[in-house]
Amino acid sequence: MSHIFDPNELHAIAREAVSGAKNLEGRFRLVIDALDARYPGRICTNPKWILNSANGALGQLALLYGSLTEYVILFGSPVGTEGHSGRYLADVHDFMLDGEMWAYMEGETSKQVFKPGDAALLPRGKSKGYVLREKGWMLEYARGLIPTMLPSGLADNFFSNLDMYSAAVTAWHFGRLVVNELRRGKL
Repeated sequence: MSHIFDPNELHAIAREAVSGAKNLEGRFRLVIDALDARYPGRICTNPKWILNSANGALGQLALLYGSLTEYVILFGSPVGTEGHSGRYLADVHDFMLDGEMWAYMEGETSKQVFKPGDAALLPRGKSKGYVLREKGWMLEYARGLIPTMLPSGLADNFFSNLDMYSAAVTAWHFGRLVVNELRRGKL
């Protein structure tokens, strides 16, 4: 199975954005422009922000890329949030752009602290608890069986907050990105 994105490259792009812009919007723009330059025609350069309630945490996401085996998003919250990561058939990489994330893996008794420029990994099959302290924003990349992640990412919308609009918008935008990649012959 081939992959388009390299986590080390994405981490470098996030670090460059952190050092290259003082404000969050500038960092987002630097990330999007760098991704578009590196992966021309594959990145959504004007993404829509969507409320995302998943595993007890509420934030916003902007879909930049989606396929059956990879996704790239901007994710975070301006007021902080906390929840369960989920347990996936995918590796999830978070590259901090702003704020602070505290996390602990199952079985750990002390927290890990991630600040702008840092990278956090949730390995496939593992889970963790996390907190975005006061605020937190990241570039997130997942590689694996992405459709298996959707129930975890959308369940709160169906069974807790009943936000069918956010679920529909997320499914629509992700589906559109996947179809575009399938047309290119990419899973």
